[in-house]
Amino acid sequence: MSKGRTYSRYTREAGSLLGKQVRLGRKERKWTERELADRAGISRATLQKIEKGDLSVAIGLTFEVAALAGVELFENERASLASHIARTDDQLAVLPGAVRKRRKARVDDDF
Repeated sequence: MSKGRTYSRYTREAGSLLGKQVRLGRKERKWTERELADRAGISRATLQKIEKGDLSVAIGLTFEVAALAGVELFENERASLASHIARTDDQLAVLPGAVRKRRKARVDDDF
């Protein structure tokens, strides 16, 4: 039997919170699980996993369902989100493309 992935407490709690916010948004819109699942193009079982905070569901599906349910993920204004993306791209551009562990320099003192 394979061992499942373990997540930090923070990650588990964040997943749970997002799932509860999705459920709240769905209920505020008076949608059934089937209606939201159909709108997102997923199965009802997958929606139930998202609403329970199951971290095995693909992040893209989770974000799409959250957006459909009206959950504000980052910024309410799309322009603001775009500016955050551009700023992060600028920061990434000045960093090295790859990160490697530094090797201890081997001293060659055999004369």
